[in-house]
Amino acid sequence: MSEEERGYSAGSTLLAFFLGGLVGAGVALLLAPKSGPETRKIIKEYAGEAKGKAEDYLDKFKGSATTVVDKVKESATSVLEKGKEFVEEQKTVLTSAVEAGKDAYQKEKEKLTAEHKA
Repeated sequence: MSEEERGYSAGSTLLAFFLGGLVGAGVALLLAPKSGPETRKIIKEYAGEAKGKAEDYLDKFKGSATTVVDKVKESATSVLEKGKEFVEEQKTVLTSAVEAGKDAYQKEKEKLTAEHKA
């Protein structure tokens, strides 16, 4: 089963990798032999960078999602219109068939009535 079928897109995989790297960097900083204030300063810097990158990624994702939604709407509208056209065509064919059946029934009925009277 591919990543796409399991619900993992390339973007979500990349984001998970990025966030995992940030968590790993944070743990490494916590375990590094530096002073508390120095370590906290570095963590704040990394957190600020991560927040900025995450916001950028989210903005790009929103733009992509909007584009995809618009394309899906267009496709759905197109399919709906084609479906309506198909139904109208089939309705016309069915109406013609019913009328032909009525005509054939009427002719056969008149024929049998005429034979019965003769």
